[in-house]
Amino acid sequence: MKALMLEDKNMWREMKVQETEKPSPGPGEVLIRIKAAGLNPVDYKTATHGNPAWNYPHILGVDAAGIVEDTGEGAVEFKQGDRVFFHGNFMKNGGFAEYAVTTAHSLARIPDELSFEEAAALPCAGMTAYQALFRKMNLQQGEMVLIHGGAGGVGGFAIQLAKQIGATILTTCSPENEEYVKSLGADHVIFYKTEDVHARVMELTDEVGVDAVLDTVSRENATESLKSIGFNGRIAFIAGNPDYSAVKPFSQALSFHEIALGAAHFSNSVKALKDLATMNEELAQLVIEGKITAMISETISLEEVPAGLIKLSERHVKGKIVAVL
Repeated sequence: MKALMLEDKNMWREMKVQETEKPSPGPGEVLIRIKAAGLNPVDYKTATHGNPAWNYPHILGVDAAGIVEDTGEGAVEFKQGDRVFFHGNFMKNGGFAEYAVTTAHSLARIPDELSFEEAAALPCAGMTAYQALFRKMNLQQGEMVLIHGGAGGVGGFAIQLAKQIGATILTTCSPENEEYVKSLGADHVIFYKTEDVHARVMELTDEVGVDAVLDTVSRENATESLKSIGFNGRIAFIAGNPDYSAVKPFSQALSFHEIALGAAHFSNSVKALKDLATMNEELAQLVIEGKITAMISETISLEEVPAGLIKLSERHVKGKIVAVL
């Protein structure tokens, strides 16, 4: 098969499409003919430092969609020809290839009304936002949420999902992305480069603070956000935990929620893997009902994936980039 090959750690910019051996599904696994693969920051971030579990050359790509080609022993839920999509185990070879293998438990079905490209755009960013807002922080109608990085993949899905339940949404972005995040459902936009984010949050909340924060930026940004959260509020973070000592005991009574979506694959929990499929299928349903969009800003070829990852690393991407095979 053809695959985009990572020759060694930190060589993701130099990846080339090469011929390599087609994988075979083991027990409980499914072989998928890939039709589309979503690009995510986790792809270049893991590739930068590499992983001891990888054998080089390695194949990146945690999000993909395609058609079932073959099934391993015990993978009875799927049959050849089924349209499916998944968030894969980044410890193993991924979806930037003509074929990929994943566990049957984590595999979701693609509704007839959804394209392969739309399905491939959903898993990593969509499920991260979904899990953060609903599974962890239990965001409710009428609450106020601060979503950092609203123009990105996770931020964009979070804005749309929060809007669906009737939350008031504050988001940070650059001025050129203001209209875009408003089109997704943001109520208030804060320009993080030129405005004092905390001061604006307190102004917009009558000095009370928001009910919830989703931080997609950094440990430092998550820590800085703590002072913008109201009493009994909560924060979910995907790019590093905040410094918990920044909050005095018996003051804000905050709750903290780490989001580590990919860790489900090495949790030894079938329940966790099945929940990946459940969340993906719920996101797909929201798309076909017209309640959210997959936010695809660009479709590219497999050969163009390195250039797409460079754009992601420079934070120059609105929404999602999807490679079409």
